[in-house]
Amino acid sequence: MPRGDKDKYTDKQKRQAEHIAEGYEDRGVSEETAEARAWATVNKMSGGGKKSGSGRGKKVNKAPAKKGGKLGGAASAARPKSARVASAKKAAATRKKRATKKKTAKKKSA
Repeated sequence: MPRGDKDKYTDKQKRQAEHIAEGYEDRGVSEETAEARAWATVNKMSGGGKKSGSGRGKKVNKAPAKKGGKLGGAASAARPKSARVASAKKAAATRKKRATKKKTAKKKSA
């Protein structure tokens, strides 16, 4: 089985990875990085592919999927308000710029 082959994953694991990747892409992460992070999260949660073999039947650890949101809040609370505001404005501008890029790319392909 070549590296990166997803045959040993269940349909549920594939759906989870797809959903996680979409969340990363919505936050502005590149498609390739989002997919890599999503599969890393699925692997961390379930211990890899579960279709056959000794990994089947182990409990799923949901902590890795919940981890991200908790980290962000503590770090941001320690920063001064002016830094948080500047960061939020910069992020909003980036999201707006990327959204317009995405729209123009769709129009060109259609």
